[in-house]
Amino acid sequence: MKVACVGAGPAGLYFAILMKLSNAKNDITVFERNPAGTTHGWGVVFWDDLLNNLSRNDPQSAREIIEHSFRWPGQVVDMKGKQRVHQDSSGYAICRRELLAILTNRAIELGVEIQFKHEIAQVEQLPHADLIVAADGVGSQLRRLHADQFKTHISVGRNKYAWLGTTQVFSEFTFGFVPTKAGWIWFHAYAFKKDMSTFIVECAPETWTGLGFNKLNAVDSLRLLEDLFKQHLDGHQLITHASESKSLPWLNFRNLDNETWCTDNLVLIGDAAHTTHFTIGSGTRLAIEDAIALVNALGNQDEVKAAVKVYESERQRALMLPRRQARLSARWFESLTRYTDLDTPEFLMLMMNRRSPLIPYMPPRVYCQLHTALLRDSVFRKLYRGVAAVVGSLRRQQPSLR
Repeated sequence: MKVACVGAGPAGLYFAILMKLSNAKNDITVFERNPAGTTHGWGVVFWDDLLNNLSRNDPQSAREIIEHSFRWPGQVVDMKGKQRVHQDSSGYAICRRELLAILTNRAIELGVEIQFKHEIAQVEQLPHADLIVAADGVGSQLRRLHADQFKTHISVGRNKYAWLGTTQVFSEFTFGFVPTKAGWIWFHAYAFKKDMSTFIVECAPETWTGLGFNKLNAVDSLRLLEDLFKQHLDGHQLITHASESKSLPWLNFRNLDNETWCTDNLVLIGDAAHTTHFTIGSGTRLAIEDAIALVNALGNQDEVKAAVKVYESERQRALMLPRRQARLSARWFESLTRYTDLDTPEFLMLMMNRRSPLIPYMPPRVYCQLHTALLRDSVFRKLYRGVAAVVGSLRRQQPSLR
């Protein structure tokens, strides 16, 4: 099979690797608009489920990934820089650049051709191929050219966020919340190697404007954030890829979905097909699972068009739960002021259960009492699950509740 893959992110590269492993005669070319070694972002997180999946499909690259990963043993919630609560919940993080280097080298070793600095804006720019894989991210040009066929839907999240780095090593996945004169601002931070951490800052748009981030350049913004989070950073600096004269790369999260993921011989994978909010940390896992599912479908079907429809159906079903959980998680952070007057243990309880469909419709302290009762009473636990199922069903039937 001759395949053209646009985008050398985790989804595109892992797809190329597995296609070569399934049949060394497959002719796979990956086109990437950026130079080799160029990437955005800092570290990405994953858990044992992805590691097990990687090990089953390509043990060699899986071993390299785990060798270059940082393991964090738990999560910490820090309110106001002085009230810390720990939660056992281990996971991993890896430098995104390191992850891409591992996958790129493995793909080339297997015979995949990768053409860097080669932007594809039109299908006509590609050589003839039996299958074209659009793995070019949330801003996919190939998808936008066929938006009417894919029936693309994009909604924009309310909160502002910026993806930064820091030399402060957060050995546990840390959430830090700080009140300011303009409202609450918080961060999600985790180490991805021994001397560097990802540091994602988030706040409501009113807080963002009230603190002046809409007017500050990158340097002044970083200094303000370092002052706001000085108790957490302990003298370490925040780092951005933006130039000094520009503003920080503040974003609003784009929730993207497509009713169909394939048209003719063009198929979407990863963020080109779907996004899930960064607060559930599943973007890389879901992208790689897309790649695995597409390769499996191609191996089990005689025709490409039949295979991509099987892939589409399977992955859309698989994504129903994580996408619903991501919406609930984003909504929880967008409604943060509902929970900031709670004691830190109660706040942590609600944050760790933020994917529950009941939380938006219950007084926070009532939910905490209910959750405590659930842990003690098995009958009450069954009742809760029944109510949660009903609420979840109603939310799926009424888009206004999503």
